[in-house]
Amino acid sequence: MKDIQEAAGRLSAHAVRTPLLKFQALNEQCNGRVLIKPEMLQRTGSFKFRGAYNKIASLTEDECRRGVMAASSGNHAQGVASSAQIFGLKATILMPEDAPEIKIRRTRDYGADVVLYDRYSEDQASLMQALQARTGAVVIAPFDDPLIMAGQGTVGLEIAQDLAQQDIAIDVALVPCGGGGLIAGVGTAMRASIGKIALYCVEPEHFDDTARSLDLSERVARVSRARDHRWEFPRPTDSD
Repeated sequence: MKDIQEAAGRLSAHAVRTPLLKFQALNEQCNGRVLIKPEMLQRTGSFKFRGAYNKIASLTEDECRRGVMAASSGNHAQGVASSAQIFGLKATILMPEDAPEIKIRRTRDYGADVVLYDRYSEDQASLMQALQARTGAVVIAPFDDPLIMAGQGTVGLEIAQDLAQQDIAIDVALVPCGGGGLIAGVGTAMRASIGKIALYCVEPEHFDDTARSLDLSERVARVSRARDHRWEFPRPTDSD
């Protein structure tokens, strides 16, 4: 919890403190009270900025001189690029060439050097290893890092603070889960601040690698239909 509080201090001058919003339509459907934390209003449009900024703000002078790098299809890419820009650091981002065009462009707009690759024929891990060896940059992981988790945990800290200020008691928190950085941070903050609360990870159907990992008591990697069969959704455009 101390790490999350320190992250909140680092982020206070740069992150948006997103509000808790009431959602009457959901209230009626659930026959209860539903509150939403709209992190799409966050800087770069995602909670990913929080973790990336907290990690980069914690780098040593030597690490800052080396610059940073990350692999992402969009949200983490923009979070790292934006944070690096704030600190005046060089950023290199590895992105799949079929990532949304607007996310590639915005990552470049933040000053990052974007390297594109074919996710169907090239291995991301090998490419990252080669880039890191060439540049010497510090890799900013998207979720599997305590400082990233602490940054994402400020979402939960703000929720707990706002609930206390408004004298609202809640029973359940539903938190999106991909790599697990958000639920790890939010869960830590809310359990420490609120105590007894039911926390649920929310995943898309057929992309439930966290649920399957918990069921099997071992980490299960998600196998994408797109990777197996080169089956893709239409690529988003700026007008979508």
